[in-house]
Amino acid sequence: MTPPPLPSVVLEPIVRLALSEDLGRAGDLTTDAILPPTAQITAHITSRRHGILAGLDAARQALTLIDSTVQLDVAVDDGGTLAPGQTAATLSGSARSILMAERTMLNFLGRLSGIATLTRTYAEAISGTGAKIVCTRKTIPGHRALEKRAVRCGGGTSHRYGLDDAILIKDNHIAASGSISEALKRAKSYAGHLRMIEVEVDTLDQLAEALPHQPHAVLLDNMTPDQLKRAVDLIDGQCVAEASGGVTLQSVRAIAETGVDYISVGALTHSAPNLDLGLDIPTP
Repeated sequence: MTPPPLPSVVLEPIVRLALSEDLGRAGDLTTDAILPPTAQITAHITSRRHGILAGLDAARQALTLIDSTVQLDVAVDDGGTLAPGQTAATLSGSARSILMAERTMLNFLGRLSGIATLTRTYAEAISGTGAKIVCTRKTIPGHRALEKRAVRCGGGTSHRYGLDDAILIKDNHIAASGSISEALKRAKSYAGHLRMIEVEVDTLDQLAEALPHQPHAVLLDNMTPDQLKRAVDLIDGQCVAEASGGVTLQSVRAIAETGVDYISVGALTHSAPNLDLGLDIPTP
């Protein structure tokens, strides 16, 4: 199911900053020099590659901020599949406005569609296992809401959005507090009843130390499939099991088949290749 657009209060400042960066102090000199204010065009946003579309809300917001009179007709919704040469959307209206918004629109669409496309590839790789693919906080600063929505468009879901979502006790927290047991005791005394607590473990011994403290989830970090299977057996439904660390398309299926509930993949956002989309104006 396609996630709803981001709320304007979240989306608009991000898009406004992108437009301001591009337009600078004087606006689009090239368009202003060449095209009269009355010029009208029709243009198509077209995919050059196979992929999954994401970022229409950001593209629409960019166009609206430039010129709310330009019409945007969507042919493929976010989360939909694109083929090479396929039109995702058509723009009709002021030539100046469309060309002024072009690059910002395509930047958002290309980046976010790339994330959605990579996510879909991972999700399809583990189809039928019961595990789910989740993204992390390894996002471009300021773009986290956009990128995590793109993951959802691709069929994944999200780990924490930020440090204020939940308590995640990682290796450095454990080192600083002295032990897994001590860190979990402090976390449980601090958290309210709605705050989830997850703890990262690297070994089965650490997992055995953590489980009596009843965390809501354990992050099984950089374990082999055999270790993960033994960890899942040890957990035995007591809490959520999440695998993490160095997950690739080559390894993700074997990880999913160990019985873990979630697999976190930082690459979804930090290494997704851009999906090539362009703005094409039909020639007379």
